[in-house]
Amino acid sequence: MTAYPDNEPTIATRAIFQGRIIDVRVDTVRLQNGRESTREIVDHAPSICVVPVDADHNVLLVRQYRKPADSFLLEVPAGGIEPGEAAAAAARRELQEEIGHTAGILTPLTAFWLAPGWCSEYMYAFLATELSPATLDSDDDEFIEVIRVPLNRIPNEIASGSIRDAKSVASLLLAMRILGDN
Repeated sequence: MTAYPDNEPTIATRAIFQGRIIDVRVDTVRLQNGRESTREIVDHAPSICVVPVDADHNVLLVRQYRKPADSFLLEVPAGGIEPGEAAAAAARRELQEEIGHTAGILTPLTAFWLAPGWCSEYMYAFLATELSPATLDSDDDEFIEVIRVPLNRIPNEIASGSIRDAKSVASLLLAMRILGDN
């Protein structure tokens, strides 16, 4: 039997859609067994999410409507990393745009693929503490309400489905490992 590399070499790529936030392509790949197959891929720039915790041990979450979910979601602040921008700088910018604060301490939590079966988006998660007011203009198409949730209520909010997007669940649970459930 012929040995093939552990990866799937790309034989051809066909662009399907190029948008403001995502691009979509179909790659023809060679599988480990030598056969060809296709992969539908959504290309998305790297992104960040931040768990902001105030001096009273409240997490500042954002409530906003998400069209793909057709629902209002309660989430940690998040956003894209601009070309040439460091992940930590993007985290500080998003905090100012979405919750009107900056962080005295920004602690990396982890980084992860959001949906590696079909999307290239890689997200960096941070914990933000020692918050102080600092605002930047928000995006014109974002309508955000800031909701303060006591840190010790977060597990119940996740279990009840009040917090139900993957980036928020993962980053909140990681932050709680560091902070405890004060």
